[in-house]
Amino acid sequence: MASTTASTSENVAFPGAISGSVFTEKMTFLSDYPTIATYRVMDSEGAVLVPGSEPQISKDQSLKMYKTMVSLNQMDLILYDAQRQGRISFYMTHHGEEATLLGTAAALKNDDVFFGQYREAGFMMYRGFSIQQCMHQCYGNENDLGKGRQMPIHYGSKEFNIQTISSPLGPQIPQAAGAAYALKRSGKDACVICFFGDGAASEGDFHAGLNIAATTESPVIFFCRNNGYAISTPSHEQYRGDGIASRGHGYGMHTIRVDGNDVLAVYNATQEARRIAVEEHKPVLIEALTYRVGHHSTSDDSSAYRPKAEVSDWMKKDSPINRFRKYLETKGWWSEEEEQALRKACRTEILGAFSAAEKVKKPAVSNLFTDVYDEMPWNLVEQKEKLDKLMKKYPTHFDLAAHAPEKK
Repeated sequence: MASTTASTSENVAFPGAISGSVFTEKMTFLSDYPTIATYRVMDSEGAVLVPGSEPQISKDQSLKMYKTMVSLNQMDLILYDAQRQGRISFYMTHHGEEATLLGTAAALKNDDVFFGQYREAGFMMYRGFSIQQCMHQCYGNENDLGKGRQMPIHYGSKEFNIQTISSPLGPQIPQAAGAAYALKRSGKDACVICFFGDGAASEGDFHAGLNIAATTESPVIFFCRNNGYAISTPSHEQYRGDGIASRGHGYGMHTIRVDGNDVLAVYNATQEARRIAVEEHKPVLIEALTYRVGHHSTSDDSSAYRPKAEVSDWMKKDSPINRFRKYLETKGWWSEEEEQALRKACRTEILGAFSAAEKVKKPAVSNLFTDVYDEMPWNLVEQKEKLDKLMKKYPTHFDLAAHAPEKK
């Protein structure tokens, strides 16, 4: 790394300079920087590398984390096939990224506010968002908390402090900064966690959000899940710097890079990040390096931009689920018999929830006009009346049998 040698000890007094900046008479353009290391606890075989570095997680909590990972994996398999059969319109799997979700969820508290991107169902499931609710949302039926107004996988829950997912890329980042500032002003012992991908880190909202959080010293954890691809754009075509973690220094932010396939490393990093955010009132940037095994979504065919052998190799050499399973087996907390029983039970539960959601009617048509205003304004009242007349006049064109009746 190139260095600047100061011939005097005179400090730079300009208001834009940070404390400790000094003058130099040597002109040097910095171009080489030390590469940020990637923190891990386990190797790819689930063995703890440094004795005592593993988090103090109970057997019950560890098994809850693992069972949620497996349940998420099974739900992905079923809903991906369901979309291919035309039974739901869209889906995104989490294959290969499960550790980033369960490591964070287990390290946080339920009072901590969640802002997601779109690949975080495992986090929500750990908090208590049920598989049945996932199914209702993906079908957009009458029991969907969002009343069928969002496309599939755009979950949300007031009960579990889960802000509803939005389709545009990146708006949750400045929103999370604002929510964290509100938490700071309230004096509440809580923080915000905000998930996004390496692609979203190329959006302007990323820079605005991090700078807002840094200058307001707000308790927020920015969690970047760097899976190597922004849909079809590989990371080497997105940036030339040292990933996403290197940007944290530019915003004066505590930063760490972790092995995103190591659930224990993610847990440790998130736990400490929460302490910094809540106790020191400072934002934290975590970059989790991982690999997206599945397609970006059901609208994507990743074989068009990466070889299938690359994907299969990753599945064989470093599955976060298999790594955590080996860790549990080493501790004597898990067995092959329990594994088979779990997978069978998960599949039965998911298929049952899927079947139940499929039979529920769509939301009432009147939901087109509600929940924007406390009292419906005159123009929406007129529009609703016109639609009601049209549906009554042309019943064959407006089949309401699939919709729930309007609630009076």
